[in-house]
Amino acid sequence: MIIRFITVTYFILNLSLGLNAQTHDNQIQYSSIGIVNSDYTRYIGAPRQGILKPDSKGKIIIYSEYIDGLSKLENFEYIIVIYHFHEVKSWIISENPPGSKYEFGIFATRSPKRPNPIGFSIVKLEKIENGVLHVSGIDMFDKTPVLDIKPYLPSIDCIKSKINSETEMEYGHHHDNFIYDSIYFR
Repeated sequence: MIIRFITVTYFILNLSLGLNAQTHDNQIQYSSIGIVNSDYTRYIGAPRQGILKPDSKGKIIIYSEYIDGLSKLENFEYIIVIYHFHEVKSWIISENPPGSKYEFGIFATRSPKRPNPIGFSIVKLEKIENGVLHVSGIDMFDKTPVLDIKPYLPSIDCIKSKINSETEMEYGHHHDNFIYDSIYFR
């Protein structure tokens, strides 16, 4: 009975303090495989999505121990880059995306202000030279740590969904006037 009382007290105390009643010992640690070199910074801004500025150029410099992992990547025209939003200092639980009059939970947006600030971009791979990927359609800030790279595969990465398309249009997730949104990083 005493143990049950302590457990319930611990649970209530954690709830009142805004803490999670469960212990999360599952720390996850990643190391970057490279770094982005681009003209974009938090002060200049970056396109909301690279497709909005397809001619924007940049480089992804892969660290020497990972260069062999680029074998055959040059055969793909587009790649998926997974990265860490290194300029994000906080996260939010809900967001009103630019151009939308609706508020969404953070997981229903593309906002960089996430509990785990991980982003992804699909960029065009122009060429690879000595472990440097020359890309276009870049939307990442200079010095962004790159976590992973994968080939873009249209057969599995491009799902046509009438519901998603209609939802995007109805709720206004994208708007041409909001190409740059560095305000998310301040």
